Amino acid sequence: MKMVEVDKLTVTRGGNKVLHEVSLNVEQGAFYMIIGPNGAGKTTLLKALSGLIKPDRGAITIQGRDIRRFSARELARILAMVPQQVALDFPFRVAETVLMGRSPHLDLLAFESRHDRELAQQAMDFTDVSHLAQRRLDEVSGGERQRVIIARAICQQPQIILLDEPTASLDPAHQLKIMDLLERLRHQGVTVIMVSHDLNLAGVYGDTLVLLKDGEVACLGSPEQVLTEEQLQTSYECSLMVDENPVSKRPRINLLPERYR
Repeated sequence: MKMVEVDKLTVTRGGNKVLHEVSLNVEQGAFYMIIGPNGAGKTTLLKALSGLIKPDRGAITIQGRDIRRFSARELARILAMVPQQVALDFPFRVAETVLMGRSPHLDLLAFESRHDRELAQQAMDFTDVSHLAQRRLDEVSGGERQRVIIARAICQQPQIILLDEPTASLDPAHQLKIMDLLERLRHQGVTVIMVSHDLNLAGVYGDTLVLLKDGEVACLGSPEQVLTEEQLQTSYECSLMVDENPVSKRPRINLLPERYR
């Protein structure tokens, strides 16, 4: 079943085409990775998929229905967004933050039910942040905060989860915790669409990769099809070598400093 279909999507910002005729299909339960150099249009594509940006041309279809036909509440019941940065101007407690994921399912001015609180607890258990429930969001580490925001998204009970560089600025241990968590979600049937600068994480975890360059799809396919030396050197304009990860048997990217070229 196709969860997300994008057909010739074009987005213009400030007179410049940020995305140009981007097309892709995402199947249910896929782990879909969007990669590309800075300014390639990755975050813009993610925002368009979430309904935050309206394209100039082209179409986005969610579960066979034009995204423009969804109300914000309807879309939030299907799709959850995990941004790269979370505002901490008014830091709520972790439990309160996760419970906010139930908002799309509540009537106006309605209070959370026992069922809602149980779902929030399950989401915290799943992401291993239950012990932080009474801590404020600005009192936890970056890796813990990311897991809290993912818990909030899980609490929405979405069928699709969008993530904008959720492992950015995290150490390797926290990166793996986040990625393993997303893989568990994927195996439960949730469709994962993630933007990442980390090509090796994309190669290990992604089913399908879309490589953007200057707002266009430079390559789309499996890690083996996309993560080639020729393709990456052309897109990123840097020297690198691709070999095989001895554990995952997926492509492994090695950057080549000038002294090794």
